[in-house]
Amino acid sequence: MNLSLAHSRTIIAGALAAANTAKMKPLTIVVLDAGGHVLAAEREDGSSNKRFDVAYGKAHGAVSLGVGSRALMTRAEQQPSFIAAVTHSVGALVPVPGGVLIKDTDGTLLGAVGVSGDTSDNDEEAALAGVTSIGLMADAG
Repeated sequence: MNLSLAHSRTIIAGALAAANTAKMKPLTIVVLDAGGHVLAAEREDGSSNKRFDVAYGKAHGAVSLGVGSRALMTRAEQQPSFIAAVTHSVGALVPVPGGVLIKDTDGTLLGAVGVSGDTSDNDEEAALAGVTSIGLMADAG
């Protein structure tokens, strides 16, 4: 299975629905395929102008290293020079919660979703809700 534009839009809708229910601040959501290419992105009214870059960095870091951005945060705390070096080599990488891997039911990596706009924990909550809303597995790391 490949992650499609339709899947990506459904993930975004699920994340926004969860954020609305939880009364989160305006979010920006980016969905990437397994190769790190943007499939879909949406910015809610009121989400600040650099939130796309942050959401993209969360998703890109996750899909590039094969772990959710929460795991990257732990790694950054334990090995900051490693994260700095990887950021230099792979580009966008934001090691805080909100970047979640998207996997099929067999555990095959399909892509990642990154969310930014509220607290990192809330961003991650919205990302997880978006992925599970389509029946796929979410891995926050």
